[in-house]
Amino acid sequence: MKILFTKANWELSDLSVSEFVDRCAAAGYDGTEIYLPARPERTREIRALHEAANLKIVSHIATEGATPDEHLRSLEARYLRAVELQPLFVNSHTGKDFFSLADSLRIFEAGEKLVSEYGVPLLHETHRGRALFSAPATLEYLRQLPDLRLTADFSHWVCVHESDLSDQPAAMAAAMAAAGHIHGRVGFDEGPQISDPRNPAHAPWLERFTGWWNQILDLRRAESREWFTVTPEFGPAPYMPLLGKSPEPAGDAWEVNTWMLQYLRNQLI
Repeated sequence: MKILFTKANWELSDLSVSEFVDRCAAAGYDGTEIYLPARPERTREIRALHEAANLKIVSHIATEGATPDEHLRSLEARYLRAVELQPLFVNSHTGKDFFSLADSLRIFEAGEKLVSEYGVPLLHETHRGRALFSAPATLEYLRQLPDLRLTADFSHWVCVHESDLSDQPAAMAAAMAAAGHIHGRVGFDEGPQISDPRNPAHAPWLERFTGWWNQILDLRRAESREWFTVTPEFGPAPYMPLLGKSPEPAGDAWEVNTWMLQYLRNQLI
């Protein structure tokens, strides 16, 4: 199974898509994961730039609105625009953590209907503030909708639960079984991002996450998957801690993600 490394434009969102694509190609990435709703460029232009650079596309969207119905309509509109990119799949920050089970299920079911109609997979990210904000909430949605597929970003869950998640084996097993994409950011029990994965003080958390990621890859290999995508996703300030009293971040997110890319190439087996 080939591992495709894609790059989010989080810390470089001020660049044009053209500039970002060139930078990702030069850094050795296989594709990008650009947050589409924030981009002024037309989808045709974005697609052409990726084709010229021989890069794959993961299209990143998020639902928005004050009500579940507004989030549902937002998902439909943004998924349809994302499909124009001909992406490998669409990754979505879906719903809100305070929506009812029934309302969130309606949103997820609408997403599954879109997939059946247009054929582009839709993955929902395990993310704070969203429907999949916690391990037990996600487990319940997967029980209700077994075909739901996830972007595994467990950095959120270790923070939400203030734990290494070893006390929630059923939820972790279900999430790994449903994972179709990995966000390679390391969190810890008091936050969604360690300061720097190169710091020896963070080694236990880096090891913990690497173990989870390899378990996911083993499951996908057992299914004879041809490829799987991983995005190194350490973010800029305020995810990146500030340096003492300075307004400057403690590190450079692009530099950290570049190190993470090489680490993942060596450690994901």
